[in-house]
Amino acid sequence: MLIWTLIKIAVKSLTANLLRNLLAMLGIIIGVGAVISMLALGAGTQAQVLSRVNALGTNLLVVRPGGDYWAGARAADTTRTLKLADADAILQDISRVEAVAPLVMGRAQVRFFRQNLNATIVGASQTGLALRGFEVDRGVGFSVLEDEHVARVALLGANAARRLFGGQNPLGETIRIKDVNFQVIGVLKPKPDQGWFDPNDMVLIPLLTAMKQVLGQDYLTELDVKLVPDTDPSWAEGRISAILRANHHLLPQTEDDFHLRNQAELGKMAASLTRAFSLLLGGIASVSLLVGGIGIMHIMLLTVTERASEIGVRKAIGARHLDILVQFLLESMLISSLGGLCGIGLGLTVAWGVSRFTDFTMLVEGRGVMLALMVSALVGIVFGFYPALRAAKLNPNQALGYR
Repeated sequence: MLIWTLIKIAVKSLTANLLRNLLAMLGIIIGVGAVISMLALGAGTQAQVLSRVNALGTNLLVVRPGGDYWAGARAADTTRTLKLADADAILQDISRVEAVAPLVMGRAQVRFFRQNLNATIVGASQTGLALRGFEVDRGVGFSVLEDEHVARVALLGANAARRLFGGQNPLGETIRIKDVNFQVIGVLKPKPDQGWFDPNDMVLIPLLTAMKQVLGQDYLTELDVKLVPDTDPSWAEGRISAILRANHHLLPQTEDDFHLRNQAELGKMAASLTRAFSLLLGGIASVSLLVGGIGIMHIMLLTVTERASEIGVRKAIGARHLDILVQFLLESMLISSLGGLCGIGLGLTVAWGVSRFTDFTMLVEGRGVMLALMVSALVGIVFGFYPALRAAKLNPNQALGYR
């Protein structure tokens, strides 16, 4: 029997029981839509994370106090070992270092009349603002003179400005940080939330002002080291480590009281984690495809039983086992493929809606769409094979006598 004839028979059979076949498609539609939307969520999350990491540049090293193990056996502790002298030594002794930005962080109460905010206070230099990608939306940023003269000026994150001032213009106003007056000279542009830390909630003040007048500490929370382009990060890490060990008077057998992180390595780790996250989401969504396949098998088995007489007639007039097998496989594939196409539309719609009305980033990739479509067709073959085989093996005499 010609394949085109089999296709026409399969289409006619599907339209004859349209509602039942639509219900069989429903599982595939939901499954494919879920796979596409989940893969889009995973790809969007990966792109967002990598963009945040890459925004800092791959030539950036971050030095923090305390020991560190990547496996998480021991995290950075509260060792107070990093000093301003360490930053000066790194900048002076390593020619391939472009800039060094010391940073201190703490929490303090920030007040503006009756408005009270427990905010993260960040002490940073002008260089630190540039390295960390902080941009001023309104007003001006820090200058070198303000840091050197321990000026009492502040930059507000977008959320901090809104919570303290509402719709009022904060520029030129005076806020109190730990009962010390500061003049607001600027408001920062909004930045993406980093999970454990939201940069939009912080208040930035000059480094020396934070250390001497607000936080009362002579040690650093972090050192950001920007390397000259094309510098080998491993070489720079070795040189920085040697300088810090010498400055801290560590014996050869003593462990480092600091740890370094390379932005390039951090980017690779983030890519690996987000890729695993995407696979996990796709795997969970694929379960619904399995359920849809079981639904197709159930419908096809019911169809074989209902059309036993038809199968007997076809075999009696010369239809081969292969013709019957292919016919029912085609019907199963048509159900799953049409369901897959509708599922693609559903998945694209969900991805667009989530991106449009929420803060989640959805990135639909062509390979994800093609994979979902191929899997839906494969589901039709796998779950339709047994009903098709059962139809092909029907005895013509028994089938003709079936009522």
